[in-house]
Amino acid sequence: YSASKASSDHLVRAWHRTYGLPVLITNCSNNYGPYHFPEKLIPHMILNALAGKPMPIYGDGKQVRDWLYVEDHARALLKVVTEGQVGETYNIGGHNEKQNIEVVQTLCNLLEELAPDNPYSRASGCEGGFASLITFVADRPGHDARYAIDASKIERDLGWVPKETFESGFRKTVQWYLDN
Repeated sequence: YSASKASSDHLVRAWHRTYGLPVLITNCSNNYGPYHFPEKLIPHMILNALAGKPMPIYGDGKQVRDWLYVEDHARALLKVVTEGQVGETYNIGGHNEKQNIEVVQTLCNLLEELAPDNPYSRASGCEGGFASLITFVADRPGHDARYAIDASKIERDLGWVPKETFESGFRKTVQWYLDN
């Protein structure tokens, strides 16, 4: 997966250098937000929790990811396409490095607040509430311990910084899933 991503960047750079193709490359950290594909960590955990299904965490859940709210990503892409220097690469990050277990525990706490009538909440009498659904499963082979990104270039050169904190974007995301 990572090799194919790197090779695509090399191919695009080669066309830029060889043929003068006007290119801009961006790399981003993990996105989250409304409409996210349900197999990904955050929507998968939200949907499982609301349905009372196990919330499977790989290994010990201490894998670290930087989370970027999808609307911040879209704003960054617009900034790059309108103000970026042709031929440059910009990393887009959220400044929200969290362990997977921390993300899921945050979700459980937020669901206790936003969905107290759900039968799996503590308020509805479920002992342990949503957090009781957390289960640990065998880690994936080759699972990276940390994904991080240095977004200082886009901040320095284009003045872009994310508008959402993890907490504000996460709350919007969970509320969207509750509403939809």
